[in-house]
Amino acid sequence: MQLIPAIDIKDGQCVRLRQGRMDDATVFDEDPVRVAEHWLATGADRLHVVDLDGARAGRPVNNKVVGNIVAAAGDVPVQIGGGIREETDIDTYLEQGVEYVILGTRAVSEPHFVADAAVEFPGHIIVGLDSENGMVATDGWSKLSNHRVGELASRFEAEGVVAIIHTDIARDGMMQGLNADATQTLASELTIPVIASGGATNLDDIRALLDAEEEGVSGVILGRALYEGGIDFGEARALVDKAHTTP
Repeated sequence: MQLIPAIDIKDGQCVRLRQGRMDDATVFDEDPVRVAEHWLATGADRLHVVDLDGARAGRPVNNKVVGNIVAAAGDVPVQIGGGIREETDIDTYLEQGVEYVILGTRAVSEPHFVADAAVEFPGHIIVGLDSENGMVATDGWSKLSNHRVGELASRFEAEGVVAIIHTDIARDGMMQGLNADATQTLASELTIPVIASGGATNLDDIRALLDAEEEGVSGVILGRALYEGGIDFGEARALVDKAHTTP
């Protein structure tokens, strides 16, 4: 089970949103690189970076900051999402040293783009699927599509993506607990790993995901709870390590 701190960048700062609303952002640090260095020092398995300005603009905006985070991360993988709409965006990030590029909005609106990207950049493409009651949400979570999340995820798996990030939009940033059941259900339909996102509040959420590991839940993205103290990274790390060493 990978513990993956989230670093969301808006106006050059590290922030967290509630339910994806750009007008409901809490600034946690003015320097995202400093935040990355902190999580790296605590033993993060991977870093999850989101260019929120890029998501709004429909193109990467905070490339320089992302590059600095990658440099600070060294051998620790960095995954990036937000505003990635073209293959040139993917290529630029991979040249910077980003390990995984997350496709979201365009993956749902133009699924063939995922297939093309997975062929062009094998081993580096992740798809982020946001859902509510099992249906995929689009356009900054303002609309529900007609696609069932498992349906789309299976298609993307067949096309060569390396993982799915699943976010329950009803719980993201709301400190109401993680929807582990929905993530576990999705993972059971796939063979590629599923990374849980949205709503992890305390160690009980980590325990629930550990129970779902055998189904293919490989990690969890930790956001607001990590920044506000609901989850202590060291305690979460110890919990995961113990689960993996206990017969």
